[in-house]
Amino acid sequence: MDVTRLYRRRIIPAEDILLKDDIIVTQNDEVIITKWLTLHPKSKFSHGCSCYFLQEGIKVSKIYRSDNSLLYWYCDIVDYSYGEEPGTLTVIDLLADVILYPDGNVVVADLDELAEALERDLITKEQMTRCLRSLDHLLSMIYRDKFDRLKSRLDELGL
Repeated sequence: MDVTRLYRRRIIPAEDILLKDDIIVTQNDEVIITKWLTLHPKSKFSHGCSCYFLQEGIKVSKIYRSDNSLLYWYCDIVDYSYGEEPGTLTVIDLLADVILYPDGNVVVADLDELAEALERDLITKEQMTRCLRSLDHLLSMIYRDKFDRLKSRLDELGL
């Protein structure tokens, strides 16, 4: 299915946002690649690009400063839901994130929010299970120096 409208669903805080200004660069059955400007102006970064790995539950984003230098790679653990309207895809942020800095530091973030979402019944047991499996898969790739397989999708397009 060709995606023409992307939505981002956040669990904490609860919100659905149409990513109306994101530009879909390419898509196939495995990935959707976009480039974008920040939704809300930020002092640290201004734009980036993302690769949604549709089978793996991972979104890898390359985050840039306003001078086009790389700030970091930001990896969201996500789930996907196709809408009733053709061409509509909602990306559900499952809260767990991994940040990779150019100096090699790796930070796993927002696991406290993930626990809170489970406690408050904001996510299902199945979503928690998918989240943890996708997070484990991503971290295994990073720790075994296989992250290049994920970031290459963006690098090959010059993004």
